Amino acid sequence: MDLLTRIKGPRDLDRLSLGELDQLAEEIRTFLVDAVSKTGGHLGPNLGVVELTIALHRVFESPKDKVLWDTGHQAYVHKLLTGRQDFSRLKSKGGLSGYPSRAESDHDIIENSHASGVLGWADGMAKANEVLKKDDHVVAVIGDGALTGGMAWEALNNIAAAKDRPLVIVVNDNERSYAPTIGGLANHLATLRTTDGYERFLARGKDFLERTPVVGRPLYDTLHGAKKGLKDFIAPQGMFEDLGLKYVGPIDGHDIEALESALQRAKRFGGPVIVHCLTEKGRGYTPALEDEADRFHAVGKIHPDTGLPISTSGLDWTSVFGEEMVKLGQEREDIVAITAAMLQPVGLGKFEEAFPDRIYDVGIAEQHGAVSAAGLATGGLHPVFAVYATFLNRAFDQVLMDVALHKCGVTFVLDRAGITGTDGASHNGMWDMSILQCVPTLRIAAPRDADQVRAQLREAVAVDDAPTVVRFSKGAVGPAVQAVGKVGGMDILRKPKAARPDVLIVSVGALAPMCLEIAELLDAQGISSTVVDPRWVKPVDEALAPLAERHRVVVTVEDNSRAGGVGSAVAQALRDAGVDVPLRDFGIPPVFLDHASRGEVMTDIGLTAPDIARQVTGLVAKLDGRFESRAVEPARD
Repeated sequence: MDLLTRIKGPRDLDRLSLGELDQLAEEIRTFLVDAVSKTGGHLGPNLGVVELTIALHRVFESPKDKVLWDTGHQAYVHKLLTGRQDFSRLKSKGGLSGYPSRAESDHDIIENSHASGVLGWADGMAKANEVLKKDDHVVAVIGDGALTGGMAWEALNNIAAAKDRPLVIVVNDNERSYAPTIGGLANHLATLRTTDGYERFLARGKDFLERTPVVGRPLYDTLHGAKKGLKDFIAPQGMFEDLGLKYVGPIDGHDIEALESALQRAKRFGGPVIVHCLTEKGRGYTPALEDEADRFHAVGKIHPDTGLPISTSGLDWTSVFGEEMVKLGQEREDIVAITAAMLQPVGLGKFEEAFPDRIYDVGIAEQHGAVSAAGLATGGLHPVFAVYATFLNRAFDQVLMDVALHKCGVTFVLDRAGITGTDGASHNGMWDMSILQCVPTLRIAAPRDADQVRAQLREAVAVDDAPTVVRFSKGAVGPAVQAVGKVGGMDILRKPKAARPDVLIVSVGALAPMCLEIAELLDAQGISSTVVDPRWVKPVDEALAPLAERHRVVVTVEDNSRAGGVGSAVAQALRDAGVDVPLRDFGIPPVFLDHASRGEVMTDIGLTAPDIARQVTGLVAKLDGRFESRAVEPARD
C-alpha cells in the first residue's frame, strides 16, 4: 500500500508514472477487498472502476471541476483518492457513508443514491456554468444500467440541445446494473462493444485506396462523405450522434493511458461528449467474477479469500416473499412478476427459474414498470411489482393516475420498508405509507411476521379491481407473533387485564414485538393496554373506532414517517367517527436520517419500547391528574 498511503488528494496522482498508476490500481483493489470484506458494502462496482476513477482525477481538477456519480455506490475509489482512506466503519454510525456525502468532502457533489438522475444534475450545473461564465468542467459518470431509466434520456434530450455547452458524460459500461443490463439500449451498447469501429475500418481503407491508381482517392472521399451511414453500419454509435452528442469510444476502461487520452479529448471539445468505457464489474477478484448473479454488487461481511459470508442470518423477509410467489405462480397462471433491474435483491430469482416467461425486468425504470403493470392487469393478468420501498416514490404519479384511476388489480410488494439504516437517507423506506395514503381505493398491508407475509400477499393478489401494497422490512424475520383474538379484520395480539383498559396500542407491521414489549412495560406501571395489529393499515378498519372508544388513550407505532402516516390516518378515522380519545403517534420524524444500524437509528429517534412506554406513562399520568383536579374542584354558583 506504499503508493495509496501517499495519495492525500487527487493532485498527488500527477506525480506518478504510468507504471506507478498501474501499481496504485492493484493496491486499491487489494485495499477494497480487505476493507469491504470486514464491513460489507458495494464491492463489485468499485473493483470495476479503479482505473476509470484514477483517470478522471488525473484529467479533471476536482472539486473545481465537478465529478458527479450515478448512483454513487461506485464512489469508494473516488473517496480513497480524495483523502478518505479510513474504511474501518464504512456504512456504520460515525464512519464513511456508502455513497458520496457532502458532509464528508467538497469533492462529493450529489449524494442521492437513486439511479438515472445524474445527467439531470449535470445538465443543470453545465447551464449554471454558462450563465455565470465559469470555466469549470462538469463530468457525469453513469452506468449502462442507469441508462435504462427514463430520466437519463430526458436529460440527454436537453443536454444535446446546446452544441457548445461543455459537458462530459462517461458511460461506465459493465453490461450490468445489479444483474446483466437488459433491453434495447443494452443490445445497442453490446453492438458497440463488439465492433472494430468505423475509424479503424476507414484508416485501413484509406491506406488501400490511396495506393489504387486513378479511382482510389475519389472513392475514399466518397466513403468519407458517406461517413454517417457507413459509421452506423460498422459501429452504430449513431444513436448518440443523432442526438447531437459527440461520441468517443468504446474505450478499454482498465487502460489508464487510453482513458486519459479519451477524457482529454472530451475535455477540449467544448460541447457535450459521451465517452464510452468498457469495464469489468468485480475485476481482479475471482469470487466476484465467478458470481454470475450480480458480481458481488453488494456484500455483507465475507472471508476475503473465498468471498463466502462469515455468518448467515435466519430466514429473511425477502426470501419468504420469493417462496410464496413461486407457490402462487403454480396455483394461478395469471400471476406475473415485474422487477426494476433488481431480480435477486427483491427475491424473484426462484420465480424466474420456475416461470421464465412470466417475469419482466423493465430496467431501472420504476415509472414504466407501474404503467406496464396497469397494461398487464387490463390485459387480464395480475402483475406483482416487487421494488424497494424507497424506489416506489419515483412512480407515484403512475400508481395514482394509471393504476388506481383505472381500477387495475396490481400488487406492489415493497421490500426494505421502514428504516434500513446503513445505506443512509435515500434508502430508508420511510415515505411509502405517507405518500400512498391519498391514493383512492389503494389498500396497504403491513405484515408483522413471515406467516402474515404469506397470508397478506395472497389477500392482495385476490383483489382485481384496485391496487394493493404489501410492505415489509429488511433483513431477518423474527418468530411468528400469534393473535389471541380478532376484532373486525384486525388481530388482537394482547388483551387487557382490566375491564376498562387505559391504552390501545395500534401496532404496524414488523414493530409488533416492540409493541408487546411496550405493553409489558406499561403493565409494570399499573397501566393496562390492548395491542392490536390492523394487518391492513389502509383503509382504516371500521372496527378500530369503536375499539378505541373503550380506551382512554390511543397510541400508534409505525416504521414510517409520522407526517401523513398510519397515525394520521387513524386520527382522522377517529375524528370522522366522532371518537374523542387522545391519540399519540410514534414513528419516524420528517428528517433525513444519517447512516447507522437500524437499531442505532431507532434509538436516536426514540422509536424504542422504553422510550415509548415512558412517554405513554407520562400521558396517562396527565390524564389521571386532570381527572383528580376536577374531582376536588369547588362547586361554582
